[in-house]
Amino acid sequence: MALHNTLVLDANILIRAVLSANVRTLLEQSSSTIRFFAPDVCFNDAEKYLPPLFEKRNLPVESALEVLTGISRIVQTVEADVYDNYREEAIQRIAIRDPDDWPVVATALALNCPIWTEDSDFFGSGIATWTTDRIHVFMTPTPNE
Repeated sequence: MALHNTLVLDANILIRAVLSANVRTLLEQSSSTIRFFAPDVCFNDAEKYLPPLFEKRNLPVESALEVLTGISRIVQTVEADVYDNYREEAIQRIAIRDPDDWPVVATALALNCPIWTEDSDFFGSGIATWTTDRIHVFMTPTPNE
C-alpha cells in the first residue's frame, strides 16, 4: 500500500530548495499535507555540493548550510538501515542509468512512494517520478481527499 502524500526527494531537489526560494516555498507550504523524505546520502551530497556553488557566486557558504538545516526540519532524513533492505532491487532498477542513485530508489521502495527529482536517470525505474515543473499536480489535493 502506497503512502499517500509522501515524496522522496533527490539531492538535486534539496540543492534547488537552498538555491531557489520557489522550491523552498513549495516545501514549506506543502509540509502540512505532504511528508517529505530524503536518504541520508542526499543530505550529504547537498552539504558537499552547496559550498562550491555558493563560493562561485560569491555568497557566504554558511548561509547555504543554514538554509539546508532549515530544510532538514521539513524533509525527514532516512537512514540507511531503513532503505538498505531494498538495495539489490533498487540497483537492478537503476543500474543502467546511475547505480550510485540506488539509495533514492531504495527509499522510495521502502516508503512505497514517488520521487521528486530533476534527474532523468530515475525515469523508467518503475517508480513514479515527479519533476519540479509538474510537482504541483502531485501537491494539488484531489476532490476525494
